[in-house]
This record gives sequence, structure tokens and C-alpha cells, in this order.
Amino acid sequence: MHFRLVGDNSIANLTAQGQQLLAINSDSAKLDVDILLSLVLNKARSYLLTWPEKKLSDKQLLEFINLLARRAQGEPIAYITGVKEFWSLPFAVSPATLIPRPDTETLVELVLELYSDSTSLTCLDLGTGTGAIALALASENSTWKIDAIDFNLEAVKLAQRNAKSLNLSQVDIYQSDWFLGIAKNKTFDVIVSNPPYIDGDDVNLSQGDVRFEPKSALIANEQGLADIKHIADKARHFLNSGGTLFFEHGFEQGHKVRTILTDLGYNNVQTRQDLNGHERISWAIYANF
Repeated sequence: MHFRLVGDNSIANLTAQGQQLLAINSDSAKLDVDILLSLVLNKARSYLLTWPEKKLSDKQLLEFINLLARRAQGEPIAYITGVKEFWSLPFAVSPATLIPRPDTETLVELVLELYSDSTSLTCLDLGTGTGAIALALASENSTWKIDAIDFNLEAVKLAQRNAKSLNLSQVDIYQSDWFLGIAKNKTFDVIVSNPPYIDGDDVNLSQGDVRFEPKSALIANEQGLADIKHIADKARHFLNSGGTLFFEHGFEQGHKVRTILTDLGYNNVQTRQDLNGHERISWAIYANF
């Protein structure tokens, strides 16, 4: 996709034209253009407002047009910039991982709420991706011992890089196919997971940002419930008695996830709504005595 921008190379002109071009496919066109211009200029967004008459060099203009074309084709801003904020922390992202979403902060909030008095918690994050959940928890509790795993080695390396850049090296991040790479005698007070939970036939897979995200991190068999069932089953061997398992899941899966947990012998099964009022996080206690 190629654009032909008219007029001068000023920030004001490029902002106006870029916004018009992106408005067709983006509901955040102005923000998108601001972010792309800031990236090209290596300036804060406030600079764009302060110096609207400033002109881009020909090299900067070409870079801006290329970035604009990528965004117009639907590529997520986070993949273009390589960064996404989560829990007020900057996370490096790549096409090897899902982009951290605000709804997932509901899971972080819930764990912190329920374990606010705990100073020696052990926690496992399954399918960590960028490391968002594990590192957000670690940023609030330096004494917690947190393991974070992912099957995708690229994701593991990215999460390790995020841990280093955020000075949260106490999180142990390594590769594992769910529980297979975790020591058999290791147990946790809390297990959290944002696993693949979208059905392969879901029409939303062909729309928006998810078109560019790794399908292996999105899709699960059995109407999106296969990985949730597997984790809930195996987690019983890795939870301390009275430990808690937390899932993020699809907004229509709350009832089915609660049923899965109940059928596997979990107690106190509950669900919390996300920022949009949808059932998003389910959790339960397992008393293995």
C-alpha cells in the first residue's frame, strides 16, 4: 500500500493527512498518527503540539509513510513501535507474542487483592508471552517467588528481556509445554494463566489486531476450552493445599469454565467481570488433602 501525501512536510500537515487516511480502518486514527510521528522524530507526543510547523526531513517522511502504510493495513501499533504499556510498565512486544490488553489487568488486580497480606507467595504464570502478568505481579511484590513459562522460545527470550529492562530479574522465566518442564516436586500457592481460549472458527480471528497475532496463542480446540481443561486438570498436582488457580477466558465462557473447575474438585469457584462488564476471570481453590 502506497500513499501520496500532498503539501509540505510539516507536523501539522502530516498529522491531518495521516489521520484522514487511517480513519477508514482505525477508531484511534489521531492517536495512531501521533505515535508514529513521535516514533519517527524520536520525540514525546507533546512536541507535536508545541512545534506543529516543524518539518520532517525527506528520510523521516519516507519512514513515516512506510509506518502509516503498515498501520493502514491493520498491523497493530504495538507491533510497529515494538512497545505496549501494561500495568503502567513498558513491555517490549513482537509478533511472537500476544499484545498485552487492559482486560488482563483485571487478573493482576484480583491476585493482588486476594493476596495483599502475603509476603512469601509462590506463583506460576502459564503461557507468559511478554511476561506481562508475572512481571506486573513482581513489580508490586519483590518478595514473591514467581515462575513464568511459555512453549514459544521467542516469547521466553522476549519475557526475559522485559524482566531485565524492568529490573525484575527475580522472576524465573523458562521454556515449558505447560507443566512438562516444571519440576515434579515443585508446588505453588497461586497458578495464573491467560491461555489460548478462542475457537478456531471464531469470525473475530479475521478482524482487527488478532489477524497479526500468533494463532497458537489464541486458538484452542473444544470451542476454545481444551487448554483450560488441561491446565485445570494438571494444576491440581502443582498447587499447594488451599492454593488458587486463576484463568483469563472468553467473555462467554464463564459458566463453562466454572463447570470445568467444579467437576475437577475445585472449591469456591468464582468469576469476575472485566472493564467492559464481561465475565473474564475465573478462579477457584484446590484443597488437595
